[in-house]
Amino acid sequence: MFIASLTYTVPIEEIDALLPAHLEWLKAGHASGQFMAWGPREPRDGGLIFIRAQNRSEAERFAASDPFITAGAAKSEMIEWTPRFVGPGLEALSG
Repeated sequence: MFIASLTYTVPIEEIDALLPAHLEWLKAGHASGQFMAWGPREPRDGGLIFIRAQNRSEAERFAASDPFITAGAAKSEMIEWTPRFVGPGLEALSG
């Protein structure tokens, strides 16, 4: 499991303009089984995407195709995570 931690590099108004394309990208990633969860950070200076990938390179390729990234509106840090415990309802994160 990988977590892409996005940090916005432009004013929030530019992020909001890109948000529809970003949400479509997230939905497509979920439909293909790659994205397990996502959401903004608080304060709203970035977000997190939980990614199912075979390896770091694949996860980084997925993240690099995010409209926020391709537009230069955010940067991404990739975190590799091995869940040792997940509570009820979160079982998909350990698979």
